[in-house]
Amino acid sequence: MRFPLHFVAAVSAVLVTTWMAHMRSGSEEEVEGVKLWHYEGVPIEGGVGPESFAFDPRGEGPYTGVSDGRIIKWQRSENRWLNFSVTSLHSAVESVPTTSFVEAFGLVGNAVLLLPVQDTTSDDGKVDKVVFGRDEACGGAYEEHPKKEHLCGRPLGLCFSMLSNELYIADAYNGLVAVGPNGGTPSRLISILEEEEKGEALSFTNGLDVDPRTGAVYFTSSSSKYQRRNYVSLILSRDKSGKLMKYEPQSEKVSILLNNLSFANGVALSKDGDYILIIETTTCRVLRYWLETSKAGTLEVFAVLPGFPDNIKRSPRGGFWVGINSRREKLIQWILSYPWIGQVLLKLPLDTTKAFSYLSKLKRSSGLAIRLSEYGEILEVFEDKSWNKGGSISEVEERDGILWVGSIDAPFVRKYTIHK
Repeated sequence: MRFPLHFVAAVSAVLVTTWMAHMRSGSEEEVEGVKLWHYEGVPIEGGVGPESFAFDPRGEGPYTGVSDGRIIKWQRSENRWLNFSVTSLHSAVESVPTTSFVEAFGLVGNAVLLLPVQDTTSDDGKVDKVVFGRDEACGGAYEEHPKKEHLCGRPLGLCFSMLSNELYIADAYNGLVAVGPNGGTPSRLISILEEEEKGEALSFTNGLDVDPRTGAVYFTSSSSKYQRRNYVSLILSRDKSGKLMKYEPQSEKVSILLNNLSFANGVALSKDGDYILIIETTTCRVLRYWLETSKAGTLEVFAVLPGFPDNIKRSPRGGFWVGINSRREKLIQWILSYPWIGQVLLKLPLDTTKAFSYLSKLKRSSGLAIRLSEYGEILEVFEDKSWNKGGSISEVEERDGILWVGSIDAPFVRKYTIHK
């Protein structure tokens, strides 16, 4: 559908006026029982946006992915982040000291090695340390990273396999990636789906979880039409090309479990593995897909949330933590209620993702962390209105009485101690 220029201009004027009124009024959906947090910031050098977290089978970490394509590991004994891996061959990483070249990079599958530009060897000729040449295009100021993430990779969901000790990574542009327990260069496992003999690219791989019993990897593709850098267009268009998929490492089989999802995002298996929860960002819903029991193969709504959710993780205290990027504001609800408005906005000569980011900063809306029960009821809600350096919350990982809180736009990780 094509819209006349004067019509587009009129709608734009109405939207701008509505936005200004929205800025001056209470426009966010109210949430009862919100607790305010005071956090400890853990800075990240060279990148922003610690989207997701994972602890390895030894309990070390957390590991997280950042905007320049790196996977970094929190080394508690040194109180700093260490480079662990990358998700794109345009980037490279310095390995940990080792006596074996192969061990240094924890190669899995059909890995592709970057050639080392420098190494140090001991007297017996064994490689002690290998340093890869890092493509300067993937470094630099983090403000420039969004322009290069389709080349350098953008790691999102993370989870370790308790069976193989591998770290699985959902990279927005490179598909499903696995890295060995010692880090280094990964092997790209799945970047194209073979469905009915037609290759379909994974244009926006997002969330994942690994079944600790079988090693099966459940992951999402948010859209087959839009990439991560166009996520606002994905929402405005009300795209429903998201998928839930399953990868079985032993057979290397990939199966599509669900189609027609609206911005499929984070996923989390139940503690017994009998169902999996899937985030639908556009609809602000959590869906439950039954894997076992008499309900196997059925889909139902598990919870409706007061904001746009990102990732979901199990809590060791029971239930699930959901990261809410931003509250469900009345203006956004109004726009999404009329699909034609989104279509008009997509016709405007502007970058909708940049515009949305700018307006969000003006509004300074904060994200939420919500813990849901195993029945979809809200147990806890946390918010930090004092945080003005990026208010979104992408994920909450609870470990040993600590909440590690991520964001798509912050240059640090927020760390909270749970007070019982």
